[in-house]
Amino acid sequence: MKIVGIAACTAGIAHTYIAKEKLTQSGIDHGHEIHIETQGLAGVQNKLDPKEIAESDVVIIAADIKISGRERFKGKKVVEVPTSLVVKSLNKLIEKLEEINQGV
Repeated sequence: MKIVGIAACTAGIAHTYIAKEKLTQSGIDHGHEIHIETQGLAGVQNKLDPKEIAESDVVIIAADIKISGRERFKGKKVVEVPTSLVVKSLNKLIEKLEEINQGV
């Protein structure tokens, strides 16, 4: 499965980058291709490429604030969760993304 997403927390410091790292590692561990953009104190980093978005099966938005560029995901399966869910229940979240991708 190909996953793209955005991580963004209120302060744009800790949870943004923790969520990105956890999502990336868990996606790889589950055999998925995953690309996560961060929107934090340092601005937008690891900006998603339009090709990555077009080829993605599902989009995860792990955010506690309004993100920029949401329109890029029009027509995609989008799952929105707070960053705390990524930090606390990541395996369940990845399983849910797999179910959504399979149409369950």
